[in-house]
Amino acid sequence: MKTRYWHDWLNLLLGAWLFVSPWALNFTDELPRAATNAWIVGAAIALIAAAALYVPKAWEEILNFLLGAWAIASPWLLGFAGNATATNSTLATGILVAVLALWAAFRSGAVDHWRHGRHA
Repeated sequence: MKTRYWHDWLNLLLGAWLFVSPWALNFTDELPRAATNAWIVGAAIALIAAAALYVPKAWEEILNFLLGAWAIASPWLLGFAGNATATNSTLATGILVAVLALWAAFRSGAVDHWRHGRHA
């Protein structure tokens, strides 16, 4: 079993933040796409992080990296980049989640397993 890292707890908090950010930053009515994106991506990040706390696997890092990458690109792909509040929150959360996922994948050796065909 993979060692549990503090990054799983941090990703749980980041996912929760992204989920509540439309209400906390007051962009639910003005930017429904941004709000829906934050709710879905935030919930997914938090759920994956919660799963990693109980049954850690390499695929969780891959999913969190992909969700982080989506969060980074989503302001432009969904058309809410003009709103600095929603963009900065989503972008910062996405960067942190993606970096943590890459760090954890390298730290746990998951990258070596994937590179050599031993999927964890």
